[in-house]
Amino acid sequence: MLALMRELLEKHCRELPSGTPALPVTAIARYLAELPGWSLASDGQRIAKSYEFKNFHETMEFVNALAWVVHREDHHPDLEVSFKRCRVVFSTHSVGGVSENDVICAAKIEALLR
Repeated sequence: MLALMRELLEKHCRELPSGTPALPVTAIARYLAELPGWSLASDGQRIAKSYEFKNFHETMEFVNALAWVVHREDHHPDLEVSFKRCRVVFSTHSVGGVSENDVICAAKIEALLR
């Protein structure tokens, strides 16, 4: 496992003080290099990944595990759930873009599937 990924897995989401800026695109790109399949939206304000599964049961198992992780972190994504697919989208509304909390949660979700 890469050092940056280990670092993200050890961190926890935190409340961001008022006025905290979104991460710069260069920092987001560095994180995404270690989060396979995650991408930055064209508006630069969200990161997302779609996961494919064999059936609805597997999809819902993933959604339930994801829900447990993000609930513990108190940082929740937008989800689009269908029969064999779940799209996960993170953005931090208070900073108007992507924060470290988003990449922490993305890393923890990736760890679920390892």
